[in-house]
Amino acid sequence: MINKLRALPAQTLSKLNLSLDNDTLSIQWPDDSNIFHMTLGRHLSTADRDKPALIYEDADGNIHQQSFAEVDTAASNLAGRLRQLGYGRGDLIGLHTGQHPDTAVAHMAVCKLGGVAVTLSQLYGPQTLQHALNDCKLKVLITSDDAWSVLRDEASSRFPDLQDVLLRDPKNSEHCLATALTTAAPDFTPDYTGADDPALLMYTSGSTGKPKGILHGHRVLAAYTPSINLFFNLSMEDSDAVYWSPSDWAWVGGLLDMLFPAWMAGRPIATSLRRFSAAYAYEFMARHAVTHTFLAPTAIKRLAQTAKPREDYDLSLRVICTGGEALASETLNWAENSLGVVCNEFYGMTEVNHLIGNCSALFPRKAGSMGCAYPGHEVHLVDADGKDVADGEPGEIVTLASSPTRFMGYLNNTEKEQEMQLGRYLRTHDLAVRDEDGYYWYKGRSDDLIKSSGFRIGPAEIEESLLAHAAVAEVAVVGKPDADRGSIVKAFIKCSTNFSGNEDLATLLKNHVREQLAGYKAPREIEFVSGFEMTSSGKINRRVLREAEQSKARSGG
Repeated sequence: MINKLRALPAQTLSKLNLSLDNDTLSIQWPDDSNIFHMTLGRHLSTADRDKPALIYEDADGNIHQQSFAEVDTAASNLAGRLRQLGYGRGDLIGLHTGQHPDTAVAHMAVCKLGGVAVTLSQLYGPQTLQHALNDCKLKVLITSDDAWSVLRDEASSRFPDLQDVLLRDPKNSEHCLATALTTAAPDFTPDYTGADDPALLMYTSGSTGKPKGILHGHRVLAAYTPSINLFFNLSMEDSDAVYWSPSDWAWVGGLLDMLFPAWMAGRPIATSLRRFSAAYAYEFMARHAVTHTFLAPTAIKRLAQTAKPREDYDLSLRVICTGGEALASETLNWAENSLGVVCNEFYGMTEVNHLIGNCSALFPRKAGSMGCAYPGHEVHLVDADGKDVADGEPGEIVTLASSPTRFMGYLNNTEKEQEMQLGRYLRTHDLAVRDEDGYYWYKGRSDDLIKSSGFRIGPAEIEESLLAHAAVAEVAVVGKPDADRGSIVKAFIKCSTNFSGNEDLATLLKNHVREQLAGYKAPREIEFVSGFEMTSSGKINRRVLREAEQSKARSGG
């Protein structure tokens, strides 16, 4: 991959924010880089200004479109209203409107205001939302009627710092969002900040403890530019490209890997407020001729339960990028051979992202592999002492503390930031093996590692082995405390359609893992479930399963 990139013309590399110096590729960007100018703003002085930027399908199936110019006007109006309320450069603006066009417009408004967008998932329950708002002492919140109606009566006690609320159906002292979006602000002048100024405060999904506030500067999107282009297979600006993802716009996957990239390319993003289901996803993608999508591996697995989707739906889809958890090789094979798309997996974390990944346009994928280190990133696998391990040996994925995609820091949590430091590296707590060709193979979280009878067992490969069996639709593997062995391997399995969980199937699946991997890796227990609790970023919440097993062990259950 790197050699092919080096051979590209300097103008092409520059467009990707890549610079070639002494045969080394690095990621660079201007000091005045701003998310607005990298997305919406770059299309306002061209014929693109009147092209569709947003395609919204409401609950009744009605289609609403906004052009780039219309989004810009609405964003200026909203920014003007926020300034009238007393907000400006550096102020935190809470966005809690889901995958509604209001969210996209509000992000541009916050950029124009010079503020910081606080991304808040509508999947958060009241306690989680209360933690986030109080953690950052949020004063102003843009939200939706449905989300706020269950919080309104307790707002003053739950959110003591909150002063202003904007929504489309205001009550009492709340402000009307619809009016703010449509009322001209002729005296408003944008106050754009630069690459190293804060732009986003993103609260994690909370899969390990309470959600943490992660601060990113405008530079994050500039630093993502090479990898975004690579995992979208160098096809972002295809003339017919339409983007869509079910991933929450409060999360990196929905916002920085989907909404903003669509607008970087000057292409529309389609959206709705419907919760994900395979049938609706297929229908939606067919209806809107979606070509590019981000899907978490769990979502792809659910789509894969339709054996021949091209026969059932008139799809235009050709590129899936995926991340957040490992993609099983069987799922990749289905995506390529049955769905007929390019599926590029990539790896990173909200704190430091896009470290490793694929681009089938430049190098072949290996089924089950995370891919290779992306250009501009230095990635190592190290042992507990921070020393590099040999190819073929498991180690923790680390990158330089100066990584171009690194975050600005945690809010109110310097101790957590210090935990990420390992000498000159940033830790990920993810384990992998690198082969002789430079491909990385995910082995699980270091805290997910199962230590059983002296063996160190990574759950990821067991999950992949089980997913290769036709009876398994979804799976999570955790360690269950055991007095004799320390821990045993336990698998939670949701069966595929036409299969039912019973002792015979459990025995069959245990033997399947035993034959495919090793006897000590085979689950000693299998529990069949109807579904899984998910994090807001679309991952199976393994922490809940692991803690439940630990709690049962403490109580003697």
